Amino acid sequence: MGTTTMRAVRVHAFGGPEQLVHEEVPRPVAGPGEVLVRVHAAGVNPVDWYGQRNFAALPEPLRPEWPLPYTPGSDVSGTIVETGAGVTGWRAGDEVFGLVRFPGRASAYAEYVVSPAGNLARKPAALGHTEAAAVPMAGLTAYQYVFEHVKVGEGDTVLVNGAAGGVGHFAVQLARAAGAGRVVAVASGRHEAFLLGLGADGFVDYTRTAAEEAVRGVDVLIDAVGGPDGHRLLPVMRPGGRIGAVFPGEYHAERAAAQGVSAGVWQVRPNGGQLAELARLADSGALRVAVEEVFPLAGAARAHARAERGHLQGKIVLDVAPAH
Repeated sequence: MGTTTMRAVRVHAFGGPEQLVHEEVPRPVAGPGEVLVRVHAAGVNPVDWYGQRNFAALPEPLRPEWPLPYTPGSDVSGTIVETGAGVTGWRAGDEVFGLVRFPGRASAYAEYVVSPAGNLARKPAALGHTEAAAVPMAGLTAYQYVFEHVKVGEGDTVLVNGAAGGVGHFAVQLARAAGAGRVVAVASGRHEAFLLGLGADGFVDYTRTAAEEAVRGVDVLIDAVGGPDGHRLLPVMRPGGRIGAVFPGEYHAERAAAQGVSAGVWQVRPNGGQLAELARLADSGALRVAVEEVFPLAGAARAHARAERGHLQGKIVLDVAPAH
């Protein structure tokens, strides 16, 4: 394999994880305002396995059209090897991580990826590339929900539903960083010690107790589960409460409004400045990163099969290439 090609994973036909093919493809070149990154690790996100199935899990109006073949992935951690025209602030050899081109097609399941310079931040010194690649999409989602959308305030009681997953475990920690007075995590029992160790004040094992029966007086609900049963959590909310649905959910708008509760769902966006803040928190020890399992790039099909089974503690990551 020469300098004009690389190994990557591509989807040639929609379907199950077996449609992910590890093969040789042309190596990209950085254009104006872009950098070429040698990928050391790539994070695996729900959008990646949704795309593999042509986004059948999403409501039809929200389904993007991705012509075949394509390379999945938008979360990367690696080293810059080339800068395009007009790029300042980055140079070859810089270690970076980022959410690349989302919601477009970034093609991060590959040995090299081209990224807009502004989508990246310096990799936290405290994290290896595997952990850093687990941060961008989930970390930025949690950050934007906590600080921009539902705006966790000083002393708020925050409930995080689906707290052990990628977004959830970051949301628990960022709610604490935002000054929440109490953070309650909802997950299955095996995650209790993990979430209490991240700073949760309370824990509800949903396999034993329904959160709506155990919790009251919630100012902010960050719901990383959503779905048609999201409305069952309305009783936990206090008047004026805010619900941030990471996945679309049914919250019975009229009933919620009668309770003085607002609900919204927002799409994450790349933001190098916010990634830099997440890096600062990681370097200070205020943000820990959980990785459930690591697969080689050639094992992307196995990674997707594991991801689709759910019940993760943190993220799944592809090990693309060791750092040099």
